[in-house]
Amino acid sequence: MQTTDDRDPKVLLNRRQFVRLAGGATLGLAALLSGCGGESGGGSSGSGSLAVHFLSVQQAGTGWPLVLQTITTDYAKTHPGVSFTVDYVAQTNIYQKVQLLAGQGALPLLYNSPPVDTLLQLQKNGQVLDLEAAFRQLGVLDQLVPAAVTIVKQLFNNQLLALPFELNIEGFWYNKSIFTRYGLQPPQTWDELVSLAGQLQQHGVQPFAASGIQGWPLTRLIGNYLFRKYGPEALLRVKNGQARLTDAGYVEAAQAVASLGKQGYFGKGVAELDYDPAEDLFLQGKAAIFYMGSWALRDFNNPARNKIGAETIGYFPFPTVAGGSGTSDQAPMNAGQTTSVNQAKYNSAAGDWLAYVARHYGDVALAKEGAVTGFVVHQQPASVPALTRLVLNLISQVKQPVLWFEALFSTKATTLSQQNAAPLVTGAMSPQDFMAAIQQALDQG
Repeated sequence: MQTTDDRDPKVLLNRRQFVRLAGGATLGLAALLSGCGGESGGGSSGSGSLAVHFLSVQQAGTGWPLVLQTITTDYAKTHPGVSFTVDYVAQTNIYQKVQLLAGQGALPLLYNSPPVDTLLQLQKNGQVLDLEAAFRQLGVLDQLVPAAVTIVKQLFNNQLLALPFELNIEGFWYNKSIFTRYGLQPPQTWDELVSLAGQLQQHGVQPFAASGIQGWPLTRLIGNYLFRKYGPEALLRVKNGQARLTDAGYVEAAQAVASLGKQGYFGKGVAELDYDPAEDLFLQGKAAIFYMGSWALRDFNNPARNKIGAETIGYFPFPTVAGGSGTSDQAPMNAGQTTSVNQAKYNSAAGDWLAYVARHYGDVALAKEGAVTGFVVHQQPASVPALTRLVLNLISQVKQPVLWFEALFSTKATTLSQQNAAPLVTGAMSPQDFMAAIQQALDQG
């Protein structure tokens, strides 16, 4: 079983670093750091020196490290002796490095979370902090967005064992100009989505853009179909042995997505299409609909990349399935690559620093990086793009987030799923065989 990282699209895409959503925040960082939460640091300046090391797949000066460094620099003004250092490790080596350092008793205070089975073993060895208990004791549990807490707990055996430095919502992004031109409305049901795709194709417009090389943009659709058919527990039932992917209703989901491919709705050459070219089809107006997470707003808000204009892009949630028990407000979400805290290195000084981070991370990340995170935003910058505001609003309304197709799968099952996604939609592999291969991998553990 894996953490968000193994299937998080930003990791699969050479780590698209942080989710750059805003395009020019104007609220000063000093104001943000002094104004959040009504406290300067959660501890006195005499709480002692602290050298925070972060084992991270992102380099210093980028993404999460940049935000943490900014916060720590301000914190150190009233807490002399506090420093922050990034220990960068390439994505391909991070899990081996975590295990190596853990075995040597040298794991730093912060480290990117490994797969759940490894993390639970580290927890048994006293190297994973229970963040729910710690944040409650520090008085900052309310600084976490509820949806982010739910997602992290779903991933880590119902425990809050990681910090959500990112928070993404997924759904269908669509070209409003194309929809208006042909009198189309965002669909409410799967049947309406299929019908709409047919109409677009009749007008000579490619309905969907998706990367067959990556695979996960296609399997996301299968997972969401299952959530709409069976509700939020659809894939947990598979994990717990209460259902199998080879059951008729589960194969139906693979068949529904395969049918989109059979009709040509993903366009020609979907199996050879990578992430960026697929996104370009949408941003250049060559495809009408693009299923993706909100990390894509980094490109949507970039005029150099987005040729149709941000004002042309709309959003609609994954539609309902006829007779299904899931609802469209059960939003697919993820927390990106999470970060855990080493209990063995945690002390009162670390707690004071962590409390300060919790109170300020949401504001600084949005202002500094334009990033939507799992931390509460207290002061929204004056200049935030409309699509970013939309995402913030959507996330604030989520009451029951759901994960993605492979979230609870083993590494082998995840690989098979994503590698076989293109053959599924091109007709080279049947829906029955697609699901059977994944189920076999799950059975093997």
